[in-house]
Amino acid sequence: MKGLVYKSTGSWYVVKDESGRQYNARVKGKFKIDSDITSTNPVTVGDEIEMEMEEGTEGAAIITEIHYRKNYINRQSPSNKYQHHIIAANVDQVLLICTIKEPRTSQGFIDRFLVAAEAYHIPAILLFNKADIYKKKESEKFAEWKAMYERIGYKVLLVSIEKKEGLEAIQDIIKNKTTLISGHSGVGKSSFINFLLPSFSLKTQEVSGWSGKGLHTTTFAEMYDIPGGGRIIDTPGIREFGIVDISKQELSHYFPEMRELINDCQFNNCLHMNEPGCAVKSAVENGEVNIDRYVSYCTILESIDERSY
Repeated sequence: MKGLVYKSTGSWYVVKDESGRQYNARVKGKFKIDSDITSTNPVTVGDEIEMEMEEGTEGAAIITEIHYRKNYINRQSPSNKYQHHIIAANVDQVLLICTIKEPRTSQGFIDRFLVAAEAYHIPAILLFNKADIYKKKESEKFAEWKAMYERIGYKVLLVSIEKKEGLEAIQDIIKNKTTLISGHSGVGKSSFINFLLPSFSLKTQEVSGWSGKGLHTTTFAEMYDIPGGGRIIDTPGIREFGIVDISKQELSHYFPEMRELINDCQFNNCLHMNEPGCAVKSAVENGEVNIDRYVSYCTILESIDERSY
């Protein structure tokens, strides 16, 4: 019997069959996975699976097979930097909720997230929240980032989830698609999901005053059906986003503005750091590639541990 994984709690999974009936499922023994993926979690939200009923237990099932994943997005495992943890599978797009303040989302975090999305060919949208508390400084920073990211092909939106301003455009974007929603704790993910699912109330928390960081409200990834068609996947608040399975040689392929230039570099293995005849560095010098994005690239490049992939 076919099913779709809606929630993972580590060893148990909430699964719905094709009629919408819900089961508590678990993995028992060895099962067939149609891929060579190895991670800390064998089954993840968004997985299409085969299952069989567990005898003697009402509403319980055993997952026997995972179907081919068209894509997935992962991050470095919080417990082991040499392993990865799959956040979700079979998604149509990712929506990163960002904030200029309370808490501040760094460009480094945004760029790492975008690299992960590019690596798995998943379209990414940047949603900047808390427009209602922006003053001149924050508005100027948003305008700067909006221009930078839109120039290289990303959709960038500004909303106030608190005031319910600018959210209609998002509803159109996520309709009839499976959208993974991510971001730091405290950026408004739970409030956004409560807006989309008015009959369902997720717990929300304020930003921690002493640290300026959000407090975790979601422990496990979970998928929800949204009215009018489509699904959203809520993820635990992520403070850091460790890149895995990407070599230093590959990294520039996941910066769209660099990807267009790498064939013009003098050397095929150019890392765009100190090599002569580098088309990327020339583009940075003449303003074709944003200097802040190049700094992000260099920072990520230096952080890649070649043993971790």
